[in-house]
Amino acid sequence: MEPVFPGMDPYLERPSLWPDLHIGLITAIRDHLQTQIAPGYIAQITPYIAIEQIDIVLPRRTVVPDVGVYERSASTVSSSTNVIEAPPLIGTAVVEVATRYARIEIRAVHNAALVTAIELLSPANKRPGVDGVEAYEKKRQELFQSSAHLLEIDLLRGGKRPILATPDPLPDAPYFIFLHRREEWPRVGIWPCALQKPLPIVPVPLRRPDPDVPLPLNQLLHQVYRNARYDLQVDYQAPPPLPELHPSDAAWLDTQLRERGVRG
Repeated sequence: MEPVFPGMDPYLERPSLWPDLHIGLITAIRDHLQTQIAPGYIAQITPYIAIEQIDIVLPRRTVVPDVGVYERSASTVSSSTNVIEAPPLIGTAVVEVATRYARIEIRAVHNAALVTAIELLSPANKRPGVDGVEAYEKKRQELFQSSAHLLEIDLLRGGKRPILATPDPLPDAPYFIFLHRREEWPRVGIWPCALQKPLPIVPVPLRRPDPDVPLPLNQLLHQVYRNARYDLQVDYQAPPPLPELHPSDAAWLDTQLRERGVRG
């Protein structure tokens, strides 16, 4: 099935699905760049581990051993002396899991020097705390003190966005891309990404005088969607993961899903 949305799909932000999307998109970006930057540069995937809270998705019919089996049509289970009441609400469990993520490092072939770092932000990068936002910001500052460029791709609506020294607030958009060119620092290129539009083709800078390499994010994201068959894993009848969408985005999303025939 083709992707439902023209750009980023907010349903792919689901905590149990995001790690798979993350590694799939990182790999697709690496493979695309590799053919564009050789033989002077090499794109490498650098893995790292983060602790994430992953929701445990319940199957359509749930069996709880040694406790009871409940069908939606039955409100109680009777015995000769007791009446066992079914729970009025059904939730999902959340467990902390060590999750594998990765970033891309473009390095010069002749001396392995880091030229450009590409970060696809994870929930851990945006989570408040010493092991979240603060740890990621420390890594950013180390890159800013180096001779490398930094491209940050933020396809998560939740959490705290990377720190920018700008007097004006960011535009009201669900997703962002930030490009820190070494020769223009501290100026930052910012691409706000609307839900209703495809993700932009963004430049990946190399060392001068080599030209930027165009990165077709939308094409690669949709390629990953098809290859992973996310259409079989997403329940488009349900609302998208938190945080809640802006009312205008939520209305557009509902219309889009109904027009595509994936929501009744």
